[in-house]
Amino acid sequence: MAPMVLKNLRDEIDTVMKLDPAARSRLEVVLCYPGFHALMLYRLAHWLWQRRWLVLGRFISYLARMLTGIEIHPGAKIGRRLFIDHGVGVVIGETAEIGDDVTLYQGVTLGGTKLNRGKRHPTIEDGVIVSAGAKVLGGFTVGKGARIGPNAVVRAEVPPGGRVVAPRSTVILRENKDAKQPQPQEFVPYATPGDDIPDPVARALNGLVDEVQALRARVAELEAEQGEPVLRKASGLGS
Repeated sequence: MAPMVLKNLRDEIDTVMKLDPAARSRLEVVLCYPGFHALMLYRLAHWLWQRRWLVLGRFISYLARMLTGIEIHPGAKIGRRLFIDHGVGVVIGETAEIGDDVTLYQGVTLGGTKLNRGKRHPTIEDGVIVSAGAKVLGGFTVGKGARIGPNAVVRAEVPPGGRVVAPRSTVILRENKDAKQPQPQEFVPYATPGDDIPDPVARALNGLVDEVQALRARVAELEAEQGEPVLRKASGLGS
């Protein structure tokens, strides 16, 4: 058991070193990173929760929130190598489930929208990035490798590889369904790669250009059929 605990601890530290260029040493991570502290205290609280030491588990999580500004319910299920960057204001609810290699930024809420004691918090699968201020609310699944942009409010399932952006918080990119295996997702800080998220103004202009071209093609067809310029005839200039 002890070797496994030490290995998991090293994995958590190495993840921070890999994903945060501001981290200069492992000692700095251990002493100065609230996301790492919150995760370690969560592991203890979750161990107590599983053994029905419910009040003590909640008390440990309460201390973690006081020390780090990060609230993780001890009943939540969290996989390996979770990276909570900055972390202030992060809330992870009781029935939330988080896979491996997930990244959460400050102000993220994995919340519930129901008052029953069943599954009411989201399931976040492997490799997901949830950016600053995003709210994922409900008992649905966010698929592997998905990216949730800053301040998005997500109330429905996100497919593997999906991209969700604010303010309308709609999926704008899906993974290739023909691929037999999910494509590996590159880590992108704050889940906002510029080449993946189209410019809405450019999209609107491109749509107008396409429509004008279609109208021109239709006018040319009508002119070819009637043997004279359609626009001149319609305006009465041809009589």
